[in-house]
Amino acid sequence: MASAGLQCFAFTLALLGIFGDITATLLPNWKINADVGSNIITAITQMQGLWMDCTWYSTGMFSCTLKYSVLSLPVYIQTARTTMVLSCILSAFGICITTVGMKCTKLGGDTESKNHTCFAGGICFILSGIFGLVPTSWYTREIISNFLDTTVPESSKHEPGGAVYIGFISAGLLLISGVIFCTSCFKKQQGPWIYPAKQQHFPSTQQDSNAGYNLKDYV
Repeated sequence: MASAGLQCFAFTLALLGIFGDITATLLPNWKINADVGSNIITAITQMQGLWMDCTWYSTGMFSCTLKYSVLSLPVYIQTARTTMVLSCILSAFGICITTVGMKCTKLGGDTESKNHTCFAGGICFILSGIFGLVPTSWYTREIISNFLDTTVPESSKHEPGGAVYIGFISAGLLLISGVIFCTSCFKKQQGPWIYPAKQQHFPSTQQDSNAGYNLKDYV
């Protein structure tokens, strides 16, 4: 029962992780640049994501431009696109697989088959977390290195946006849920219960011969 409850907790973490993964992939604020200037009325906030670049003006106007050309993008953005999409796909597969393999469901057959299925779902979550952690780390490294570069003008420097933090949290949730699913499938050692100690059986003839001697024979 405790293992089933732990799997339900891990499944909840995985659901939060996949929703955060999809949200981080689609959000345009992977890096932001707030240019206030001398007048607060003309202040703008520039946001760049994996699929589009958006600009928000202090007057309330908001405009976005899609990134149509893939080859013109930097390598880290192309890698982030690929790995984040793979992370979303793997986490979706993990949700489907663990639904079958969880102990609280009536799918998947016997206990051994459900354990194998649940372990496969946990592996999908772990891989999904790794694929989500790689682009967010690389993207953050590029932002920090660009921000600390003295040759880059201040107007071209950016800071990590909310999508990066959501990506980090989602990757952590997926990794934790994957580890829980994998460890919950291992069976405990129950050797003495499964294989009871063998009792020595003596021949009945020996017992009969010993039973034939009485105390009066030694008097």
